[in-house]
Amino acid sequence: MADITRRLGWRHLRGAPTAHVRHHRSGKLVHDGPGLSFWFRALSASLSEVPVDDRELAMTFHARTADFQDVAVQATVTYRVSDPGVAAARLDFSIDPDTGVWRGAPLEQLGTLLTETAQQHALDVLARTPLAAALVDGVTSVRERVAAGLAAEPRLPATGIEIVAVRVVALRPEPEVERALRTPAREQVQQEADRATYERRAVAVERERTIAENELASKIELARREEQLVDQRGTNARREAEESAAADKVRAEAEATRTVRLAEAEAARSVKLAEAEAERAVKLSEAEAARAVKLSEAEAAKQVRLADAEARRTERLATAESARTVQLAEAEAARSSRLARAEAEAAREVGEARAQAQAAWLRVHADVDVATLHALTGTRLAENLPHIDSVTISPDVLTGLLAKLGVGDRE
Repeated sequence: MADITRRLGWRHLRGAPTAHVRHHRSGKLVHDGPGLSFWFRALSASLSEVPVDDRELAMTFHARTADFQDVAVQATVTYRVSDPGVAAARLDFSIDPDTGVWRGAPLEQLGTLLTETAQQHALDVLARTPLAAALVDGVTSVRERVAAGLAAEPRLPATGIEIVAVRVVALRPEPEVERALRTPAREQVQQEADRATYERRAVAVERERTIAENELASKIELARREEQLVDQRGTNARREAEESAAADKVRAEAEATRTVRLAEAEAARSVKLAEAEAERAVKLSEAEAARAVKLSEAEAAKQVRLADAEARRTERLATAESARTVQLAEAEAARSSRLARAEAEAAREVGEARAQAQAAWLRVHADVDVATLHALTGTRLAENLPHIDSVTISPDVLTGLLAKLGVGDRE
């Protein structure tokens, strides 16, 4: 499909290398060729796009053989548009100037034409061929007949169509017929398998018999050799006994001689070891005594050094502790003196402030009348009284208060 873009009322078409584009303007051919790119006006332009690449058309149809058996044919036809001008004139390859999409379905028309033509020739050749021959040589005969029929079809060149290749993929009968045709071959294969099984079993039996005979002969030979082996073992045992007795005699004599020599050597060795052990014991006792003296002297010197060091350390600790105690006592005394002075100064300032406040309060209330003082006294008294939720006034008290208020008003 061609790419069409819009710019200010104009259209720009860019075709593919495998698409032949024809541009007519006012009935005249302006552009004609594959892979074109040009500007045009949509109102005065007529565009056609014909694909010129090789295209594959797969088809599947049913046919009937000479013995009235239905077969399915799968084929593929490769074609191309060899004359785009003729094809554009015979079929509707026009495209929309805004979208570049075909207005019709030209490829479907070509597919229908090729499928029906190929099917016609395939049906013609299969109708005169029996099923067995069709299954053996039907693919080749159908391919050749379809290729020849399409090549001789006059309508294809008149439409600008060229057939590139014809392939017949499969030619298959109905499933039931196919199973029936497979049965004889399957039975023959099964018979061959059974015969091979029987022959294999016969060969196995013959080999087992040969193996049994060989085993029997081997057992007889083994028995004869076992008898010879028993005789030879008796002779060998007697020889071994004689040789063993002679060897025991020689061994006893050698052992006696060896025992005597070992006893003499052991005695001499024991004497030497006793002398060496006595000399070693004397040297060890002397060395142990000298070592004990040295250890005692070293331990005494060590104890003296440790006592001196501990005394010096105790003296230093006592001196440091006394100095620290004096410093802490001095610091505590200075802190207590500062706190006492600060508290005295604060008490003095608070007393002066209270005296000034009392004098000011007296000056303020010196010129106030007695009634106001009574009111203030009642207010202060009310502030210091506990909280009262409610007050009940009896009629007698209320009458007396109202009478007093009336007398006061008249005065």
